[in-house]
Amino acid sequence: MKEIYDFLKESGVYYLATVDGDQPRVRPFGTIELYNGKLYIQTGRVKAASAQMKKNPKIEISAMLGDRWIRISAEAVLDESISAQEHLLTAYPSLQGMYKAGDGNTEVFYLQNGTAEISSFSAAPKRISF
Repeated sequence: MKEIYDFLKESGVYYLATVDGDQPRVRPFGTIELYNGKLYIQTGRVKAASAQMKKNPKIEISAMLGDRWIRISAEAVLDESISAQEHLLTAYPSLQGMYKAGDGNTEVFYLQNGTAEISSFSAAPKRISF
C-alpha cells in the first residue's frame, strides 16, 4: 500500500476514472493519503465524481512517474467520519479555502478490493493487491 501511495504522491496528479451510466469519465485528481491503513481520496459532494462513485464504486486510477506508470482498479467507499476529512484537509492545506471538515460538502473515499500494476518499458510489471 505504501508503494502505491508513494507513487501517486510523487506523481502529483493522477487520473481518476468513474462510470456515468455506460460512459467512462476521467478527470485529474491530486489528493491521496494513507489513513488508518487505507488509501484515501477527497472530493466535493456537489461534484459529479462523488455521485458517480456512490452509484457505481468501481474506479480506476492512472498516473505517470518518469518512465513508469501505475494503473489501479478498486472500489471507492465513502467514509463520513470527520476525522478522515480532517486528516485529508490537513495534508492538503490548499483545499482548506474550499472545504472544511463537516461542512456537508467535503467527502473522502477509501479504496478497497484493489489491485495496482506498476509498469515500464524496461521492467516486468509489478502487481500489488490491497
